Amino acid sequence: MRNFFIFYLFLFSLNVFSQEEPNFSAIDSLYREDQFYFGVTYNILNDKPVGVSQNSFSTGLNLGLLRDFPINKKRTFAIAPGLGFSYSNYKENLIVKEDIDGTINYETIVSGINYDKNKLALYFVDLPIEFRWRTSTFESHKFWRVYTGFKLSYLLLSQSRYVDANQKFKINNNPDINKIHYGAYISAGYNSWNLYAYYGLQNMFKTGNLNGNSIGLSTLNIGLMFYIL
Repeated sequence: MRNFFIFYLFLFSLNVFSQEEPNFSAIDSLYREDQFYFGVTYNILNDKPVGVSQNSFSTGLNLGLLRDFPINKKRTFAIAPGLGFSYSNYKENLIVKEDIDGTINYETIVSGINYDKNKLALYFVDLPIEFRWRTSTFESHKFWRVYTGFKLSYLLLSQSRYVDANQKFKINNNPDINKIHYGAYISAGYNSWNLYAYYGLQNMFKTGNLNGNSIGLSTLNIGLMFYIL
């Protein structure tokens, strides 16, 4: 993991400390692609313990900056490190409670109980790095692309909230949730429309159990990604 950070910071710092004089006679050989990104996803929970299920539409948002480093003469292949932010919420039937002594407990919503809200919200700062293939040229911004990469995320804030007619629970920064998350992703499409999928390789929960079973939980996020020069 330390080597990944060193390699990542080296690539990203090239943009900060280098000053490349543009060659206006050959400007078509100097273009870069897709500097900013914005994505929306539908989030699916995997590795759920017995009794846990999703019960509504869980969403996610991604946005950030990627620095494009072409690696071939035609600039159809590139490496792109970046910096971004993401938000994910998961609407399920897992209630998170905190005792007076600070102990975190988990239970599922009893069938037939009417409740107003139950969700887990996660806020991250992201370090993506991706390998890119595209059919782009300097003359056209409409092209096919396949971008695949790895994303390392640091959890800035977690919020669990449950509300019904008789009680409510709200817990910020649950210590049972992992601070470091990582996963692989792919984005592919033409022009503005790109299908996107992210698969989490790290469990959300490092500790915590439900009825004697580890909570775990991982995520599969599927949606659309948009790129802006």
